[in-house]
Amino acid sequence: MTPTDVVEHALVLVEQGRVLEISARSSRQVPAGVSVSDFGDGVMAPGYVDLHIHGNAGYDVMDDTAEALPAIEQLLARHGVTSYFPTTVTAPMDVTLRALERLADAIEKRALERERQREQKNADGKSRALPLGIHLEGPFLSHARRGVHPPEDLLAPTLALFERFWQAARGRIRMMTIAPELEGAPEVIAEAARRGVCVSLGHSDADFDAAERGIAAGARHATHTFNAMRPLDHRSPGILGAVLTDRRVNADIIADGVHLDPAIVKLVSNAKGPEQTVLITDATSATGMPDGRYRLGSFEVDVRDGKCMADGRLAGSVLTMDRAVRNLARFAEWDLRQAVAAASQNPARAARIANKGVLAAGADADFVVLSPEGEVLRTFLGGVECSGC
Repeated sequence: MTPTDVVEHALVLVEQGRVLEISARSSRQVPAGVSVSDFGDGVMAPGYVDLHIHGNAGYDVMDDTAEALPAIEQLLARHGVTSYFPTTVTAPMDVTLRALERLADAIEKRALERERQREQKNADGKSRALPLGIHLEGPFLSHARRGVHPPEDLLAPTLALFERFWQAARGRIRMMTIAPELEGAPEVIAEAARRGVCVSLGHSDADFDAAERGIAAGARHATHTFNAMRPLDHRSPGILGAVLTDRRVNADIIADGVHLDPAIVKLVSNAKGPEQTVLITDATSATGMPDGRYRLGSFEVDVRDGKCMADGRLAGSVLTMDRAVRNLARFAEWDLRQAVAAASQNPARAARIANKGVLAAGADADFVVLSPEGEVLRTFLGGVECSGC
């Protein structure tokens, strides 16, 4: 699955971490001297891209520990994610600034490592999911729709504050969630969009007009659609009316069966279609762990029976992307190819990530091998199988 097309009995040639050529085995001989991997009846698909993840494996992306991101990235790869945006949660300003600096360090370090591997043709088996940019979720959120984001740390959006975050992250902010109805939001949206940030509407009590003003300013995405948003009303459609009907906007969803009823997953998928529906996990440090108490940013969440809760409210998820793909296929009655696109091509395109989310000549050789039912069998990053997968 490219994922727009299906090539039966495919031959995929990879060189120095990139896809060189894709063809059918019936029309192309295996070149001499290459190393061959046969995946049997497995399905090759682009590696998944998670634009919204707070952590897993007991770690949060804002943790100040050297082992946090490697552990998170290994578990991500195990579930088919090859690229991701580590996502912050609203916290005191100094905590957020330090986290942005650490995440920028990690992104730059991994990028250098990848380039060295390509130059040296080093296939040492240490590959794991790659952080491509930061998703700034908060502090520019609505008090009325803040979810579990600490109210004392929410801030009104200003260009000066955005600049502080931008400088701390050294320009590595690639996505930002913002409530468009807040005073100053349109100006911040416009500036962030000018710098190439994927501006996402979310945690918002906006009416329809305020949401459309945010879109006109440059917002092109919606964060965990329906969750932490003014409810849809047939006479006052609000932000959801704008997100579901405006073709300029991609909508991401948490398809865990907890955040959204399956019927609402189908509703969003029908409204946005196979090209503008995006899967995210919103996963927390509790993902991949037993029930218990875990951290989300600077506060704690309780996990019981697949639900993350804080103060009686949903607080992220324990969803993995491979399960989200299978759930979307079932809930929306889509085929596996369409569901895979919602986890690969669609998020990459929404966030303007080049050479990710597709299998095509010139693209990075990040791919998963799936069972016919969509279970992840193997994960490859730059043509190298991810360690621990």
